[in-house]
Amino acid sequence: MIVETAEGMIAWESRGVLPGESRGAALLFWEVKKNEYFRSVLGRPAVLQSGGLDTLYNPMPKKDMFSGIVEGTARVVSVVADEGNVHLTLQWDLADELRIDQSLAHNGVCLTVVALPGDGTYTVTAISETLRRSNLGDLREGSLVNLERSMPVNGRLDGHIVQGHVDTTAVCTGIEDADGSRYFKFEYDIDPAMAARGYMTVEKGSVTVNGVSLTVCDSEARSFRVAIIPYTMDHTNFCEIGVGSRVNIEFDIIGKYLARLAGFADR
Repeated sequence: MIVETAEGMIAWESRGVLPGESRGAALLFWEVKKNEYFRSVLGRPAVLQSGGLDTLYNPMPKKDMFSGIVEGTARVVSVVADEGNVHLTLQWDLADELRIDQSLAHNGVCLTVVALPGDGTYTVTAISETLRRSNLGDLREGSLVNLERSMPVNGRLDGHIVQGHVDTTAVCTGIEDADGSRYFKFEYDIDPAMAARGYMTVEKGSVTVNGVSLTVCDSEARSFRVAIIPYTMDHTNFCEIGVGSRVNIEFDIIGKYLARLAGFADR
């Protein structure tokens, strides 16, 4: 069932694959309305790649996973506010390999590709909740963003399991040279109730900082440090992080599950 919302976007509820002509008509309606919306907001329509209307249709809910191994960085070329949403357009060398509805982690935040104009750029949309919980609301034209495409089911897990759901932000409070590498210290507000549910770091555990899978050292109640090697400095936006910079933090999902299970065991 397809319903046109007040904002001009389309939402549909699917209970199985739409048969034959009904499915084609539904997808065509979605494509027309989607292009009308982005033309009104961005001044241009969203562009489909080869694959046609079928690239828009996915009756199953998406559940993507990342590994925290950043594929590259991109510069923001446009920031367009649209009521509570923000449409971010970025220039990336791999933009032509993307597709509409694809998931992409931006500084560790999972966002969906909504427009591909074919000029080496693409657009994603961040809602108000995402802007509030992450540093995406700080992005401006020229900002450097870490990017990672979602991991294939049979891919190598070179980092750790990353959901792309940022838990909080932290502030860089110190940078120390370490014989060619650097130690970055980050501090964040602690909520004891959330910490009891696994929203914390542990010594030598994993943490995601701006989408980068890192090993924790000097874990404390409100802070931790990570060591950044020259390669990571050169290939992520750690090269632009300084004292006072705000970064996205995602705590280890395994720790959250273990804390949750321990809570049930205590009952």
